[in-house]
Amino acid sequence: MVLGVRAQGVLRLANPSPVALTDAVVEIPWATVRAADPRVDTARLRIVRTDTNAEIPYQLEQQGTMAIQNLLVQVSVPARGSIRLSLQREKPTPVSPKAYGRYVPERFDDFAWENDRVAFRIYGAALNGHRDNAYGTDFWSKRTDRLIIDNWYKSGDYHKDHGEGLDYYQVGLTLGAGDLGVFLGDTLNFIHNYRTWEILDSGPLRFTFRVKFDAYRFGGVTVNTTKTISLDAGSQLSKFTVHLTHDAPKDVLPVVVGITLRREPGTLRLDEQAGILGYWEPRHGADGTVGIGCVFSNPIGRVPMRQEFGHGLAQFRAQSGQPLTYYSGGAWDKAGRIPSAEAWFEYLHDFATRLKNSVRVKAGK
Repeated sequence: MVLGVRAQGVLRLANPSPVALTDAVVEIPWATVRAADPRVDTARLRIVRTDTNAEIPYQLEQQGTMAIQNLLVQVSVPARGSIRLSLQREKPTPVSPKAYGRYVPERFDDFAWENDRVAFRIYGAALNGHRDNAYGTDFWSKRTDRLIIDNWYKSGDYHKDHGEGLDYYQVGLTLGAGDLGVFLGDTLNFIHNYRTWEILDSGPLRFTFRVKFDAYRFGGVTVNTTKTISLDAGSQLSKFTVHLTHDAPKDVLPVVVGITLRREPGTLRLDEQAGILGYWEPRHGADGTVGIGCVFSNPIGRVPMRQEFGHGLAQFRAQSGQPLTYYSGGAWDKAGRIPSAEAWFEYLHDFATRLKNSVRVKAGK
């Protein structure tokens, strides 16, 4: 502990997973922080690892409300190990943004989001009916830890690699990089493009937004869709929480989460037991190779999967009003972190393992 600094309390973070956490964002309920120190002062809150005296970057997450819901800290914790964080009454060092996103009205209502590893976008209703319309999630291949969305859109020249990466992923009228569709009448039905948007948390460690879609009728069933999407610093995957309200018979709506497949041979992983849908695309010439993947966490259990309609698909039965949560994202070999199919599938497996063995947080020593 730094001399002369008054500690407010201590938080103990224990990682029960056989996989280490490295610069990962951990979510701590604000009630737990208050239990560590009922008089915690958010205007003067500095967080320090007790074993190294290193200051820990953090974010106060509000989830679109006026009140703090969670403390988000970016930490490394050994496999099956633990660390302690000291809450100190000091001004913190400002945290440089590592997660960001925005509505892009200058490009047909795109909504784009990114962190220090990856970038994504989805398409707004303004694109409906246009020749280059697209439905699913787009993945941008970036190889810099800088935030690039604003500069790429400003230049308009992001289909060529000028040193930071490029957008060459093809979405079109598909689910793209892990979007959700309705599966009725043995047909893959697309929910099309979002209508309204709302930013819930703007970073610097987690960016969260919500989009709503027009109601659509599929085979006589009306479906209303809302998606809440978040991306943490240091992660290859975004978190998707999808709320569907519908009038399907017996309150069961068949839906799928899918990854579009290319005509050339790639490597598809359908791991139903682990809840991992992964794909390593064929090489795209000098542009390199993209991996796309989805992870489905407990309590879903075994996830039926199939290859059909030009997609790798994970199947679910959605009840009206019950959220479906999964994680989806990608990697690019030229970014240098994940250079192969084996490395990508290992990343997805480790991600799934960490989800099933989440960090345990306790107030006090």
